[in-house]
Amino acid sequence: MNHDAYSDAYIRDILVGYRVIAMVGASPNPSRPSYFAMKYLQAKGFRVIPVNPGQAGKPLLGETVYASLRDIPDAVGIVDVFRNSGAALEITKDAIAINAKVVWMQLGVRNDEAAKLAEDAGLKVVMNRCPKIEYGRLSGELAWAGVNSRLLSSKRPILAKTGVQHRVIGKDG
Repeated sequence: MNHDAYSDAYIRDILVGYRVIAMVGASPNPSRPSYFAMKYLQAKGFRVIPVNPGQAGKPLLGETVYASLRDIPDAVGIVDVFRNSGAALEITKDAIAINAKVVWMQLGVRNDEAAKLAEDAGLKVVMNRCPKIEYGRLSGELAWAGVNSRLLSSKRPILAKTGVQHRVIGKDG
């Protein structure tokens, strides 16, 4: 598996095939990305089970928070890793232990050792991607927000000598 380029079919198969997500690192803080991603995925019909040892036993967006993956009594399809790359290996070991089908590492999270361990155990792996963003992209929702229009960019604009920011237009317009 080339973890630098996933096909749309690979991502789509995961998002269509598995509807229960354990989100490791879910936060009760509405300004945190994990909270927003959890709320969005729930609105799209996914069951998202939050995992956060500091919040265990508390409710979060209608779900009980668990201390670890191994504490979840229900079957989990996708383990969404909202932790740093160093934590991904232990989380992957837990994902294998609970018979999850997919280990999905969030944007900025990549652990090749964890990916190999998961794949050797028969799990699918996605690294450095967000299921919320991928769902929106594949469903066409992001196009409405201008993301596919090439008008929005994560690149910093070039500053003119006057200090005024100007929109950067690529070679293709």
